[in-house]
Amino acid sequence: MRRPVVASRDGAGEVRILPLRITGEICPGDSLSEELMAAAKKVRIRFQDHDILVVKHKVVSKAEGTLIALDTIRPTAASRTWAKRYGLDARVTELALRESRRVVRRRRGVLITETRHGFVCANSGVDVSNVDGGRHAALLPQDPDRSAARLRTELKKRLGVEMAVIVSDSFGRPWREGLTEVAIGLAGMRPLVDYRGRHDSHGYKLHASIDAVADELACAAGLVCGKLESTPACIIRGFSYRPGAGSARQLIRSAKYDLFR
Repeated sequence: MRRPVVASRDGAGEVRILPLRITGEICPGDSLSEELMAAAKKVRIRFQDHDILVVKHKVVSKAEGTLIALDTIRPTAASRTWAKRYGLDARVTELALRESRRVVRRRRGVLITETRHGFVCANSGVDVSNVDGGRHAALLPQDPDRSAARLRTELKKRLGVEMAVIVSDSFGRPWREGLTEVAIGLAGMRPLVDYRGRHDSHGYKLHASIDAVADELACAAGLVCGKLESTPACIIRGFSYRPGAGSARQLIRSAKYDLFR
């Protein structure tokens, strides 16, 4: 597989994206850290200090067992009516409503919810693709930040390296077609870079520039971690991130400043 190379943010080098392909299925109880180390060993990649490991949430959810057998779901009449009208699976609709904190918008077969994590996305992140052919649905990890921290700790213990870990998922966006990756969990790095108060190359003082670098890194990983690639993780190498305690919740705009709530 081709490894994308893009210019680094500070122009001091290059950023490499190294795909980690996992053969076989991840099952509840499997050690994701061992699977990733085996995938890296197979392609002769060694984890290094300051690497950023990006992992798709689906394999995290599988390893943690946040899977629901769809034949155990009994949809309400409202879910059945909605699903029948738009040719949807009423069980997925029911699960999405159960996993939501509130319904943000429901129109023309599209169900946008706010999850208990605070994410605003379609169907509360409930997904049937790349699970087992439609028998089970994968939910978002219960605590994606904790999942990222656990994976980072396990890899540091086994390999002795200091790295950041991002758990990503595919979200749609207002006003834009298509899906892009976002960081729903992270550990070992700060998710935002605040440029306010600094001056640009023309001497203008910046007032509103805050970059969501964790989301940008998740999007970069999406170039190799596609739904049909059997590549649920990658290493991003060469990007100068800011180490430290961070949470994906910092990327969620508060209702006070959200003009669209």
